[in-house]
Amino acid sequence: MKKAAIINVTGYSGIELARILHRHPDIELTQVTGRSAVGQKLGEAFPHLSDIDMEIEAEVTESVDVVFSALPQTASAEALIPLVEQGVKSIDISADFRLKDATEYEDWYGVAHPKAQLLEESVYGLTELNRSDVRSATLVANPGCYPTGAILALAPAVREGLIHEDIIIDAKSGVSGAGRGLSLNTHFSEVNENVSAYSVSGHRHLPEITQELRRVRGGFDPKITFLPHLIPMTRGILDSCYATLKDGAIASGPEGIKELRALYESFYRDEPFVQVVGSSPMTKHTLGNNNCVIYPTVDLRTNRLMVVSCLDNLVKGAAGQAIQNMNLMLGLEETEGLEQLALYP
Repeated sequence: MKKAAIINVTGYSGIELARILHRHPDIELTQVTGRSAVGQKLGEAFPHLSDIDMEIEAEVTESVDVVFSALPQTASAEALIPLVEQGVKSIDISADFRLKDATEYEDWYGVAHPKAQLLEESVYGLTELNRSDVRSATLVANPGCYPTGAILALAPAVREGLIHEDIIIDAKSGVSGAGRGLSLNTHFSEVNENVSAYSVSGHRHLPEITQELRRVRGGFDPKITFLPHLIPMTRGILDSCYATLKDGAIASGPEGIKELRALYESFYRDEPFVQVVGSSPMTKHTLGNNNCVIYPTVDLRTNRLMVVSCLDNLVKGAAGQAIQNMNLMLGLEETEGLEQLALYP
């Protein structure tokens, strides 16, 4: 039985990590920390976790096989650096180790990286594209929730050279994506019966998406317009992705749609948590599970690729993906603890 710890269990991602790890057959959750609830029993802070008899502590002091950090950026790096230097397998759910360029990190997050040399050593933990690197990693940067859906939606078309570099990603997220911190924009009366675009001048997940799509195909330099929206629901992300197909990339007409779907099905055939479907999905198809559901098609009037993807931002977009990475890092079955049907309705 491998031992795990969670740094900052009191955020939504940390809570979800504890919930999923509790039923993992090969992992014992031995320690949790939380800046705002030190000394409380986990079940007192979160009654739905009352079966986990554990006190929330100030910092990780025990020897563990793997540690998850669900702290905000910058604080997460500062907490993980000593553990990484000790050789503890570490998974960061914040953005601190996702970008390879320290200058780009500083531009988007407004602070200098506390240990920039670790950026090159970290592995971007989108398992479906980087599985072999994740297996041998000590430090994994868990992908952002928006990028997970967007990159998985576009990777097959990019890899096969089907599309031009001008890409539009129209994304919608539930309110839990903003975290548990108090904000006027996420108050019930502000969000309910309301939809709004935000970060119109540039969202922090944009450089992450661009970086990883460049890596999918050498020489591909995407020009991405990424616009997120806040939707009045708790969980879920729906990404609608658009790009113009190259002339002759696939057959014309309905045969081209069949060809595209077959290409996506082949690309993800052996992926346990990616489902390519024949009709447009909805977020409830992934509520509570670790799946990303993808629907690729073509707008025949404009010769434009359209890919719709959806996932649960707290599972495949955060805690579930982190556990999927952990399984590989520890030599466990990749699907352990994650085979869960969605909740519906």
